[in-house]
Amino acid sequence: MFHSIVSAQEPMMGILIATGDRSSTLCSFQRNNRKGTNMSKWMQEWSTEAVGPHKLKIAERKVPEIGERDVLVRTTAVSLNYRDKLILESGMGLELTFPFVPASDMSGVVDAVGKGVTGFKPGDRVISTFAPGWLDGLRPGNGRTPAYDTLGGVHPGLLSEYVAFPEDWFVPAPKSLDAAEASTLPCAGLTAWFALIEKGQLKPGDRVVVQGTGGVALFGLQIAKAAGAEVIVTSSSREKLEKALALGADHGINRLSEDWVERVYALTDDHGADHILEIAGGAALGQSLKAVAPDGRISVIGVLEGFEVSGPVAPLLLKSPVLQGISVGHRRALEDLVDAVDRLHLKPVIDRRYKFTEAREALAHLDRGPFGKVVIEF
Repeated sequence: MFHSIVSAQEPMMGILIATGDRSSTLCSFQRNNRKGTNMSKWMQEWSTEAVGPHKLKIAERKVPEIGERDVLVRTTAVSLNYRDKLILESGMGLELTFPFVPASDMSGVVDAVGKGVTGFKPGDRVISTFAPGWLDGLRPGNGRTPAYDTLGGVHPGLLSEYVAFPEDWFVPAPKSLDAAEASTLPCAGLTAWFALIEKGQLKPGDRVVVQGTGGVALFGLQIAKAAGAEVIVTSSSREKLEKALALGADHGINRLSEDWVERVYALTDDHGADHILEIAGGAALGQSLKAVAPDGRISVIGVLEGFEVSGPVAPLLLKSPVLQGISVGHRRALEDLVDAVDRLHLKPVIDRRYKFTEAREALAHLDRGPFGKVVIEF
């Protein structure tokens, strides 16, 4: 293996700005690095007053104040996940607080800290944690009410020029990545790491099937190769398969022109896959159950084919695979990932970088199946 929740915030002021130069609408913000100083200037953020498509707007409000153990961070980049789009359009059954700010993954620079903060100082580069409060070990919650305590969902999101949260909601950013690249780690990067390394105990020589070429998939490809695994990528796009091979994949399978399960058997001498990153979900789980090796592992990550999964029982009984759901991971594993990124020179794949004012276009890009991540730069 590789080695009070939110500070009090002022209410929305009701000023909506759909387009235009941000600098012309903001008061001059002089950064104050004095420990524990509360800010009272203005900032912009993307927010919505209701669930539904095309309701996201730029709003202006006061920079949040910080409490004794809070950190005020100036956002430098936000990485989008398909989950962000689903929440905006349907709510995903979450109890959202309006006005709602989307997005869970960001990188930024510490602007000010509360008097009780010991882990960060002004000027430090940081990234967010996806699930605040899940520091290590078992996820909080119980069998009846499993926790889904996340940023950009239960808690306010990060598509904002400044955010203020407790210090343990952040970790130091990788030294080897720029702001946009670093912003991709909290969800996509950590999900792949948690599935393959933290839970999967991946070892050299394992055969890994990675479904698709989105953010989690390409992180999975790079992490698996760094661990010495043989990686098979499936996709419906010949162009994307060629890119995945150039990135280091050992084999590419076009699932539109080939039976990918039979092709996995052929490539592994009928052994099957030791690990499968199951991105599609739904009925596609049945194919993964057929392709997995005896005592192999399937990490169910995606819901592209629906929120209900199904599959044949015979391979489940006869091959005894580990079937694990992965909902990102905890803070300690994110710290491990950051360390691995710097040591192993892992480089997140960004399909396109958008400006802050282009957030709607960036969200629409998610529907086009990006190769890697979509990032908004501030």
